[in-house]
This record gives sequence, structure tokens and C-alpha cells, in this order.
Amino acid sequence: MKNDIHPELHRITVTCACGNSFETHSTSTELRLEICSACHPFFTGKQKLVDSAGRVERFQRRYGNRS
Repeated sequence: MKNDIHPELHRITVTCACGNSFETHSTSTELRLEICSACHPFFTGKQKLVDSAGRVERFQRRYGNRS
């Protein structure tokens, strides 16, 4: 292997917008996240309100009653 081609690894603290933080290794010096495993609905089991029903109803109004 060639010498001096690998990036330097740093021990960093990753900070989420929810306030959760944890340490890891990365080539960057700082990492800020908008969503992490502590606040993501898949991992927490809490689903945030998402307006997906409006799109289905609009589709049904446009194309649902055609023969």
C-alpha cells in the first residue's frame, strides 16, 4: 500500500438538532445532524403528523370515478 494517501481520522462528537450527542471517528472535525436514532420515528415508535391523506383524496377526486 502507498504511504500517506489515507485521510486523517479524528475522534469527534456528533450533535443532533434534538440535543442528543455521541462520539465516533470521522475524517471531518465536526458533524451536526438534523435527525438521529434518538429522534427518528422508525427507532422511537412515535410517528409525526404527516399530511399524506390529502394527496390520496386529491387522486381519488381526479381519477377515482372513471369508468
